[in-house]
Amino acid sequence: MSENLSILGSVRAGYKPKLPPSLRKGALKVLISSGAATQSVRDQEQIKALFPNTYGEPILTFNPTEDRQQGSKLNVGVVLSGGQAPGGHNVIAGIFDGIKGIIGSSVLYGFLGGPSGLVEGKYIEIDHSLMSRYRNTGGFDIIQSGRTKLESTEQFDKCIEVAKKLDLDAIIIIGGDDSNTNAAVLAEYFAAKKVNCVVIGCPKTIDGDLKNEHIEVSFGFDTAVKTYSELIGNIERDANSAQKYWHFIKLMGRSASHIGLEAALQTHPNICLISEEIKEKKMTLEQVVNSMTDIIISRSANKKNFGVALIPEGLIEFIPEFKILISELNDALAHHESEIKELIQKDIEIHAKEHGDAEIKEAGKAADMVEVACKHISEASAHLLKNLPEDIQLQLMMDRDPHGNVQVSLVETEKLLIEMVTKELELRNFKGKFATQNHFFGYEGRCAAPSNFDADYCYSLGYAASVLVLRRKNGYMTSIRNLTAGFENWIAGGIPITMMMNVERRHGKDKPVIQKALVDLKGKPFKYFVEHRDEWAKGEEYLYPGPIQYFGPPEVCDVTNYTLMLEHDALK
Repeated sequence: MSENLSILGSVRAGYKPKLPPSLRKGALKVLISSGAATQSVRDQEQIKALFPNTYGEPILTFNPTEDRQQGSKLNVGVVLSGGQAPGGHNVIAGIFDGIKGIIGSSVLYGFLGGPSGLVEGKYIEIDHSLMSRYRNTGGFDIIQSGRTKLESTEQFDKCIEVAKKLDLDAIIIIGGDDSNTNAAVLAEYFAAKKVNCVVIGCPKTIDGDLKNEHIEVSFGFDTAVKTYSELIGNIERDANSAQKYWHFIKLMGRSASHIGLEAALQTHPNICLISEEIKEKKMTLEQVVNSMTDIIISRSANKKNFGVALIPEGLIEFIPEFKILISELNDALAHHESEIKELIQKDIEIHAKEHGDAEIKEAGKAADMVEVACKHISEASAHLLKNLPEDIQLQLMMDRDPHGNVQVSLVETEKLLIEMVTKELELRNFKGKFATQNHFFGYEGRCAAPSNFDADYCYSLGYAASVLVLRRKNGYMTSIRNLTAGFENWIAGGIPITMMMNVERRHGKDKPVIQKALVDLKGKPFKYFVEHRDEWAKGEEYLYPGPIQYFGPPEVCDVTNYTLMLEHDALK
């Protein structure tokens, strides 16, 4: 047994992922059928003008054939981009087996540390020995990942140099919406420069916001939410056992609430906030707090001073007044940074002389920053900022990303809500008990060993990429559809990345980007949640899903998530 593998890992290394029928005989025995020309989801004329060489390509469907297609040795480079997601190693394994099945001498290069490895020409050759150590494992540690954006001509030209040096036939970028936007832009640049190398994308993100009719789910979502749901179920069991704590649990998902919704469907918490619904209803922070407080008081009246609340990571950006505050703060801190820093430094020096206490200095620092910033934002935003807890104020004022913007993911939303609910309970003269625990489940799920579904799905995505490489399909993303019908009925193919794109304002400029898929408030998963949440709020309808099952009957170990099953009427 490898020193890096547990007993379970050693056994899982021998798992043979299942493939769709069209891929089982290898890439050379796949017949491709093409659909009609496509167009982008929005801003068609702008996207077409930006991608003249790759726009409008058809959707591709793979079909099995007995007629062996011609193949030749392939040199392929692979990049892991963005945050980790369970199953990434199996995507690489699918690519590896796919190109080796075409010609055994084909070579797979892994660029180290994400897109920067591609730009800088840092790579390793992935051989059978290395690949065997990572099959069916979590993480991206085979070549690591990175968040470098590919957006400058200088970067693109360096990519061309690397592609020519290694005589690459294809570069496969495994990533989310931003990463695959990079893939589309690079594919267009290569086509314009007539580079003999295609660029292909694979859909990855545990947030679940990279999806459409042909990308039914992004890989990693299934495993990550099952991992979180196990933890949530454990906490629900504890809450129901001790009956003395309210647990506020923040879950990953800054741009969409797919993780929170799926976790709620799997565990039936007493409260689950859906950011998209809050935005749709134009709820204020006060209204959100009041709705949570109502449930807490109602449960307390029935002698239930405990419960579980799920909170999406990006909640505050969906609250209209908070979104305005963040935008105004970004502008204020960008345009008046020197003034703010100068005034703050003076106050720090005064506090240091008068008190010499670090905590007082920090509190003074937060208060001073707020006071100065409020001079440069609207009256409504200033009122909201001043009424936030001091630690949240400090996070909003101090934690900036490289572009100078508020790092919303670092704002402890769960603690914010606990403090504000506590304050609201005091205003209502609440006589019950309200003891709390706060949690954030994020990194716990990103590198979990993939579920059978993700192991199979990811391997199929990678294997499908080898077909796209063989047929020189530039600017495409791999697609596996019909996912709830069993792998025997999965449909493999590819879709042009440009068909998912629109134009959005990013950092003051119009940029072509893949449109994020938010929770559909008219969709069946959300409607099912709405039908049952009042019932879950009142009682203890908790579900305890337990750990991911890798062995056993298919209805246990191969089952996918509730979101997919509800969307495709497959929930029995």
